[in-house]
Amino acid sequence: MATDSLKLEPQFDDADQQRLAATLGMWTFLATEILFFGGMIAGYVVYRTRYPGAWAAGSRELDLWWGAANTAVLLTSSLTMALAVEAIRASNSRRLQQLLSLTMLLGTAFLAIKGWEYFHKWREHLIPGSGFVWEHAGVSQESVELFYSFYFVMTGCHALHMLIGLGLLSVLIIQLRRRRFSSDHLTSVENAGLYWHFVDIVWVYLYPLLYLVDRSN
Repeated sequence: MATDSLKLEPQFDDADQQRLAATLGMWTFLATEILFFGGMIAGYVVYRTRYPGAWAAGSRELDLWWGAANTAVLLTSSLTMALAVEAIRASNSRRLQQLLSLTMLLGTAFLAIKGWEYFHKWREHLIPGSGFVWEHAGVSQESVELFYSFYFVMTGCHALHMLIGLGLLSVLIIQLRRRRFSSDHLTSVENAGLYWHFVDIVWVYLYPLLYLVDRSN
């Protein structure tokens, strides 16, 4: 495997040690992110158990197909990101740039779809707060509003992480255009890929948790 030819920091003995430290740092960061999203998911599960009717009613107001489309978009972006890592391993800068750009395009498409969903929830007065309106009988407005509070916090935090990922890929593309990348600069692309795959995996959990609540009823 190629090793980093970037400037060796004084605390490292060699480039391999520096590369392994960077990779370990990324995995450690992702572990803290698991705790971050895990806390929200745990809270969501607790209240879903307490208010199953409200969770089902609120979920049915979400657009199942837009959520499915976003799932397909993100899974495709994970594929293009994985192919980008393979491209830098093969020292194919042109293909790397194309795949990173395609990954960014898919990420932007995800955010556009999510923004469209948010806009519709705003029009339907389903944004938690003083303007929240729930006109369906059978469950209390307060419990459904709690569901939407979880929905917007969880998907909003995920969208923020998507924006950060787009920023990371933008930096990689800028450096690539300045010819600062080759197979010897593998770690930066690999770590960006790890982050991107993590954000995609989070959505794979959020989609069924939020969109598929008691859809069979």
